[in-house]
Amino acid sequence: MYRDSSGRALSDYEQPSVAVDTAVLTVGPWSRLEVVLVRGDGAWALPGTFVHARERLAEAVQRSLVDKVGLRGRSPAQLRVFDAPDRDDRGWVLSAAHVDVVPWAELAPVLERRPDDIAVRPCAEARGLAFDHDAIVELAAEHVRAGYRERPDPTGLMAEPFTLRELRVVHEAVLGGLPYSTDTFRRSMLPFLVEVPGVREGTVGKPAQLYRRA
Repeated sequence: MYRDSSGRALSDYEQPSVAVDTAVLTVGPWSRLEVVLVRGDGAWALPGTFVHARERLAEAVQRSLVDKVGLRGRSPAQLRVFDAPDRDDRGWVLSAAHVDVVPWAELAPVLERRPDDIAVRPCAEARGLAFDHDAIVELAAEHVRAGYRERPDPTGLMAEPFTLRELRVVHEAVLGGLPYSTDTFRRSMLPFLVEVPGVREGTVGKPAQLYRRA
């Protein structure tokens, strides 16, 4: 057994529990960036769980999404560790916060099956959540928005192909409005798009060119 210079083993030191919490974000029919919340012990929170012995963080995250939300096959990205000693009133618990972005079509059936204990809320209004989950939602939303400022729909919320107008609508939803003109948006996105055969017939104006991500 390993012992340090003072002759103490690792088990001689007080150790925190480790949890994972995931901000699952989406853009639904209301065209705004929203977060999935689950009800537990009377309070709304992000889906999460304690990490089991010898379990990887990614495994714990995937297990929590299956158990708490019913989402399978996801690969959330790790944001950072929230380690305030008093963040959890149950004891000393570190949380490895993660973020995932899921298309609405994948989430909608889950919400229909469990309307009483799973809900979506606008990220801007996700306040008063359990533990420090307000801060995790804020961090996750900014992480996702940063990607949308640089690239066309980097998380794949939209099915391909799509028009520039459809792309702009999704970016406006994620960013809470575009901080630049429509022409600037077009110029910034076109280098990362590839034209595909066909057009989208609209009710107003000429047919629109279709694109996919480069």
